[in-house]
Amino acid sequence: MAAAGCLLFAVAVAVQAVQPDTHPRQPAEAHWVASWAVAPVDFRELSANPLLKAAAPRPGGDAFRGQTLRQQFEPALGGDRVRIRFSNRFGKAPLHIAAASVARSTGAGAVSPATLRTLRFGGRGSVVIAPGAEAWSDGVGLKVEAGQAVAVSAFFDRAVPFATVHLQSPDTSWVAGGNAVATPRLNDAAPLPLNHIVTGFDVMTTQPVRTVAAFGDSITAGGGEAGDGSYPELLATRLRNSPSAAQAVSVLNMGIGGNRLLADGIGPNGLSRFARDALGQSGVTHVMVLLGTNDIGRSVFVLPGRPTPEHEVVTAERITDGLQQLVKQARAKGVKVLIGTVPPFRNTPYWTEATEAMRGEVNRWIRSRQDVDGVIDFDAVLRNPADPTTFNPLYDNGDHLHPNKAGHAAMAAAVDLRELQE
Repeated sequence: MAAAGCLLFAVAVAVQAVQPDTHPRQPAEAHWVASWAVAPVDFRELSANPLLKAAAPRPGGDAFRGQTLRQQFEPALGGDRVRIRFSNRFGKAPLHIAAASVARSTGAGAVSPATLRTLRFGGRGSVVIAPGAEAWSDGVGLKVEAGQAVAVSAFFDRAVPFATVHLQSPDTSWVAGGNAVATPRLNDAAPLPLNHIVTGFDVMTTQPVRTVAAFGDSITAGGGEAGDGSYPELLATRLRNSPSAAQAVSVLNMGIGGNRLLADGIGPNGLSRFARDALGQSGVTHVMVLLGTNDIGRSVFVLPGRPTPEHEVVTAERITDGLQQLVKQARAKGVKVLIGTVPPFRNTPYWTEATEAMRGEVNRWIRSRQDVDGVIDFDAVLRNPADPTTFNPLYDNGDHLHPNKAGHAAMAAAVDLRELQE
């Protein structure tokens, strides 16, 4: 009987082993992930700021009139299907886009003809975006690779005043007369110093992706000599080349030069824009925050003819309270947070003994955090070992406030990749 029982048991196990799986593993669901994005600002703010040169001569003045805008950028992730976000966030009137396209860029405003794809919006070839609103194009099949430039073109059949813009690297935006969205090479194209209207580029994927929003001011945006070598871009390259990368990581540069955590100025303040510019990106999983330099410095520094209002004079406690609010917002969305310490700025108009003490207090608070997923000690990386209140000469771009190319590389190297892959 015992032998028979064992035989029956063995047969039962064998039968069970060959039974079909009644709960097969479902394929991963396709989803949109941000592959490139920027944080826009109001063109009027740039033009009014005496320290910026956004008011340089532009073809046709401060509006598009019967012209095609073409902009190129490099996505952080590849994919076979894409969509583009167009923004009228700071516009005062409806934004009419009469036609639009996307293609692989071949440089200098030209695109590969074989890759040109017409963009549609809810099935239509044109779209009207209300003031303060955004619109995504429909998804379209286009194979793109990480780091391979793509170009988005938009034709404006009526006057469109400059409104929603972003400071870009040189030679990434061009304007030409007429409807040229399907033209591989623009005729008589003129370069523009700004990125206009296009604020996001998503790819569709079924793979797990870590999407990191680098949220900050000009140091994040690439102020100084970095150009397209800002620390977020260099971090993205480092992640792509890492042999230990378990999955794809997209790094988005959501920095705005001159931005502050607590007060509006160049761009909305960090507290008010965090939900849209950082947490609002498709598939975001991590945020790296580096803000506070301009809040501290503007408490004592006065722009020509624009004294700092009383309510914009900050304390260390107000800054740390603001950073804590960002942490809470991210936690509520299930997004991991890494905070960077504020780099030194002695020998600039921002520096006094009082602002140095404030910076030290803010950095001590950041280093002591136990409720964040990581601390990136940019201060320790960039400061002068001989005088920690000053920038390391090896990393100083010359203004004693912004890192040079080597400084941005050091910042990118300071990020623990494991914290972005968890």
